[in-house]
Amino acid sequence: MDKTYRDAVSICKTIMRNGFEAYVINARLQRELIAETGEAELDIATDMDPEGLDKIFPELTLSENSRFLGKLSEGGVLYRFYPLEAEDSAYPEEYVARLTPRLLKRLGDKGELPPNIACPYTPGIKDRYAGFVDIEQGLVKFSGNADLTLKQDYLRGIRALRFSANYNLPIEHNTWIAIVRGARRILDYVSIADIMDEWRRVEAENMYEFVRLLFDCQILHGLLPEIAALSRVTQLLNREADQEESVFEHTLKLMRHYPEQNPFDWKGTIACLFHDVGKLYTAEYFAGNWHFHQHHQVGAQVTRKILHRLRFTPEDTDLICHLVRHHMRFSSMLTDKGIRRFRALPEHLRLIEMERANVKARKGNYTDFNHNLKMMERTELPEEMLEPLLNGNEIMEFTNLNPGPAVGLIRDALLNAQVSGDVSSVPEAVEFVLGYKENSTKE
Repeated sequence: MDKTYRDAVSICKTIMRNGFEAYVINARLQRELIAETGEAELDIATDMDPEGLDKIFPELTLSENSRFLGKLSEGGVLYRFYPLEAEDSAYPEEYVARLTPRLLKRLGDKGELPPNIACPYTPGIKDRYAGFVDIEQGLVKFSGNADLTLKQDYLRGIRALRFSANYNLPIEHNTWIAIVRGARRILDYVSIADIMDEWRRVEAENMYEFVRLLFDCQILHGLLPEIAALSRVTQLLNREADQEESVFEHTLKLMRHYPEQNPFDWKGTIACLFHDVGKLYTAEYFAGNWHFHQHHQVGAQVTRKILHRLRFTPEDTDLICHLVRHHMRFSSMLTDKGIRRFRALPEHLRLIEMERANVKARKGNYTDFNHNLKMMERTELPEEMLEPLLNGNEIMEFTNLNPGPAVGLIRDALLNAQVSGDVSSVPEAVEFVLGYKENSTKE
C-alpha cells in the first residue's frame, strides 16, 4: 500500500473515530490514476458536515458547492471531501459512491467511460428535483438513462407520479416504462413512510389521477391490493341504467367529484378512496345482480387495517374509518327522526359531500339527496315542533269531530301555533283546537 493511500485511510479513520462514516471513493481506480499520472489527489466520501470537518482539519478549505464539502492539502496530497448521502430508497449497490466529477473527467480524458455511466451516482446533497429534467419542458422525465436514474433512488418513481398528477403533465415514455419495470423494486426499497410523505403532497383534487397512475404502473397492486382488486368487481352504474362499471372506476370518479365542493379536504378524499373497499369482501351474485350487503361496515374494518399498515395516525384513522362506516347514511330518503340522527353524527357535512359526489359519479338522480337537504333545514327547529302536541285521534276526542279533512286542518293549525310559540303545552293545545273548531263553525 503506497503512502498516499495509507494517509487517506488514516484520515478516514480519524473521521470514523468521531462517529461518522468515511471511505476512499473507488480506491482501485484512484490508485491506478495516481500511478499513471503521478498526481497525488484522492477523493473521500463522508457523512460528516463541513463544520465538523473544519474542526478536525483546521487547514481544510470549505466549498460553496453543495456537491462538494471542501479540500485539504496535506503532505503533498490534495484530498477532496464529498457528501456521503445515498438515498435509503436506492438500490443497495448505490449506497457506495463510485465516481466523482474529477474521476469522470479523468476517465473521459482517457476515453474509458463505461457504457453504463450515462447517469452515474456521484455524491451530492438531497434535492427533490434531482434526477428530473426541468418540468418547464412540459413533461415529467428522468434525466440521463431512465433506468439508472430510478435505480439511484426508487422514490423517484413515486415522485414522478406525484409531479404528473399535481402539474397535469404527461410522463415521458422511457421514464414511464422504467417505473413500470421497477415497480416491484420501488415497493421493495421505498419505505411506507417515504411513499406516504410523497402521497400527502398530492393535492386533493388531483388524487384520483395519482391513484390511477399507481394502478397503471402496477405499484397499487402491491401497495394497496385491496383497492387494486376492485377493478375486478363490477356493479350497476345506477338503478335506472342497464350498464356496469368496475368498483375501482367508480371510486376514481368519486375521488374526482368530491373535491369540487371540498377542494382542500385531503382526508375526505382518502375516505372516498376506501369507501367501497368492503365490496370486495361482501360481493354476492344473486338473481342476476351483484349485492354488497353491509359493505360500509366491513369496509370500515378493512380500512382500519390498511391505514395502520400505511402508518396513519390514530386520529386520522378514526376519522377516515368513521366516514367509510357512515357514507351510506345520506343515500336513502330520511324521515324527520332519521335526518336528526344523521345530523348528530360527527363529520355529517363531509358525509353529505361524499353522497353528492356519489350521485355525480353514478349519474343518478338527486331526488333522495334533495329531499334530505330540505329535511336538514327542518332540523333547525326543536323536535317537539315537528309533531303536534295532539294527534288526530286526540283532536277528534276533544272536538267530537268525525274523521275527515277538518281534523287535518286543525292538526296543521296546531303545529303552526306551536312553531310560532303560541302553544307550548298540552292544555294550551286542547284550548287551541276547541277554539279553532268553534271559530270554524261560526264561519
